[in-house]
Amino acid sequence: MNDALNLLQPYPFEKLRVLLGSVQPPADKTPIALSIGEPKHPSPPFVAEALTAHLDQLAVYPTTAGLPALREAITAWCERRFRVPIGWMDATMHALPVTGTREALFSFTQAVLNRQPEALVVSPNPFYQIYEGATLLAGAEPYYLPCLPEHGFNPDFDAVPTEIWERCQLLFLCSPGNPTGALLPLKTLKTLIALADQHDFVIAADECYSELYFDEANPPAGLLTACAELGRKDFARCVVFHSLSKRSNLPGLRSGFVAGDAQILKRFLLYRTYHGCAMPIHVQHASIAAWNDEAHVRANRVLYREKFDAVLNTLGDVLDVERPDGGFYLWAKTPVDDETFTRELYAHEHVTVVPGSYLSRTVAGVNPGAHRVRMALVAPLSECVEAAERIRAFCTR
Repeated sequence: MNDALNLLQPYPFEKLRVLLGSVQPPADKTPIALSIGEPKHPSPPFVAEALTAHLDQLAVYPTTAGLPALREAITAWCERRFRVPIGWMDATMHALPVTGTREALFSFTQAVLNRQPEALVVSPNPFYQIYEGATLLAGAEPYYLPCLPEHGFNPDFDAVPTEIWERCQLLFLCSPGNPTGALLPLKTLKTLIALADQHDFVIAADECYSELYFDEANPPAGLLTACAELGRKDFARCVVFHSLSKRSNLPGLRSGFVAGDAQILKRFLLYRTYHGCAMPIHVQHASIAAWNDEAHVRANRVLYREKFDAVLNTLGDVLDVERPDGGFYLWAKTPVDDETFTRELYAHEHVTVVPGSYLSRTVAGVNPGAHRVRMALVAPLSECVEAAERIRAFCTR
């Protein structure tokens, strides 16, 4: 067996199951889960119609590169959404469909990293645990950048030593962040591109929460926006990851894409040909329908805004919590340690959250997730309101 498997830590939800395993929640209260970030809003009916309309394609092997129409839908969406000039993105070169960003983030790391004793992968802390696992199984070392409130819950990139950038082969970004909801400013993205040029590393921007924001007039910028403003037509060293899971409430479709640097994607396509992860053709047709429509995405944001307004109105004076820049998480500070808060909240109110320390790593004695919990506002409005009322009652006792 691969010795690197011994380096993998239990997933946060495994730790959560152990933490709550012996706890008996009140039987008279229905369970409410704010723990797993699984969208619960209805999936768009027209996507299901496109899916079923092409079930005859179950008899056909899909290609790894995907249908030209899907890649064209992806690049057209990138142009509209991130203000990329029309003509810069070639659907045959600058985009690939993937079976969800989780799969793609993992496999991309295996393809990009050059196994060397000094190889580093830099990521935010807290982080999506796939970044860490993919790094370790690719034979590299993770380097964590704390996301603290004094820096707006973004990494302090200016504090990273030059020798770390020189060893860095891959930089993971997540904007809006999971679990913090923090957005990386456009200026910061441009600075990071300059650092990637200077030190020759690849930027992997996980933007799967990019379509969950609060101001319809100001959609957040992404790495492709920075490339466009810099006149960077080749998108050199820049690759973005997007998914239909959060944007379109389609986590079960397992559909997303990677886009950016054509030379990197050419090699990644070679890797994927061996990896065996082609997207089924009926799923590709459903994905085309989803990427070509924005009305359901705007309606989705309305539902999340309603939940954030209601929950924050209930919790604002009893818990240290603020509206994030984007995403669907609350990153709340707890009055006691995060494990105790999580366990006692479950024991008294039958509400499940995730301890922040489970989503972070301790570096130099500091865990950025300590004394925080992540709450996913994915349940229907009524459940989120009920959960907020229970948390309020718990905090005031």
